[in-house]
Amino acid sequence: MVVGSVYERGAHPLDKYLRVTRLPHIWCPGCGLGIALGGILRAIDRRISEGMLKKENVVFVTGIGCSARTSFYANFDAAHTLHGRAIAFATGAKLAKPELDVIVIGGDGDIAGIGGNHLIHAARRNMDLIVIMITNFVYAMTGGQVAPTTPQGIYTTTTPHGNPEFPLNVIKLVSSLNPNYVARASVTHPPLVEQFMYRALGMKGFRFVEILSTCPEVFGRHVGLRDSVTLYNTLRSKVVVKHNPGVEESEPDWEKGLVAGEFLVRDRPGYLEMLRRR
Repeated sequence: MVVGSVYERGAHPLDKYLRVTRLPHIWCPGCGLGIALGGILRAIDRRISEGMLKKENVVFVTGIGCSARTSFYANFDAAHTLHGRAIAFATGAKLAKPELDVIVIGGDGDIAGIGGNHLIHAARRNMDLIVIMITNFVYAMTGGQVAPTTPQGIYTTTTPHGNPEFPLNVIKLVSSLNPNYVARASVTHPPLVEQFMYRALGMKGFRFVEILSTCPEVFGRHVGLRDSVTLYNTLRSKVVVKHNPGVEESEPDWEKGLVAGEFLVRDRPGYLEMLRRR
C-alpha cells in the first residue's frame, strides 16, 4: 500500500466495509460491478446504522465469475465457492447459524445457468436468503459465451451468427415460485440498487434482486459498444423504471427495453419459520 494513499487514510465512508488492501480491483474499466457493490454496501450501512443489522452477522457467498469477485473486496465473512453452487452453500450456512444474514452474489451465468436448479428450489422453499444476480448478458470471465440471459440475435463467441434462443426471464421464473421479494435494478440507476437492497435486508424469506450491468470488454465489444461510456448510455436508454410493475412486464428485450422495479413484495413465512412450526 502506498503510504498516505486514500485507502490508508480511510477517506471513503464505505472503506469500513471494504478490504482496502486489495484495491485497486481487477475489474475492467467501465465494468458496472463497482457501482453494484457500492449500492449494496450503502444499503447495508443504512441497516447497520439503524440497528437492524450487525456487521458480524453479514456473510457474502459467491460462486465463480466476475460478479463473484465481490466477496474478495467486501470486508465481511465470505465464502468463494464452486461455480453455480453459491446458493447451496449459503443455504447450509443459514441453516447452521440462523442468526446470519446471508447474501449470495453472482452473475447471470453463475446464478441462472450453472446454478439454476439451486435458484429454483431456494425460491420454492422461500429460503431466508438474499440472492443478487448481476446480469451482463454473457459469460464474461470465460471468454464471452452465450448465457441464459443473452438477448436473441446477439453475437457471442459461441453464437457467431447471433443467439437463436429466447433469453430466460429470471424475474418471471423466480416470481412463479414462492419468494417474498423480486426486483430488477440497473447500475445505470444506482439509487435503485441501494433502494431495493435496503428493502430486501429488512425482509425474511427468499429475496431476489437482478442488477443489470455493463461489460464493455466482452459483451460491449461483441455488439459494437466497446466504449464504456457508449455502452453505459445505451443500457441506460433501454432501462424503463416503473413503480410496482407487473411480472408480465419483466420480459427482457434488448430492442424494446428492460423494465426495472419491484415486481413482487410480500410477507409469507420464511423457511426457517416454517421449520420452527414443525
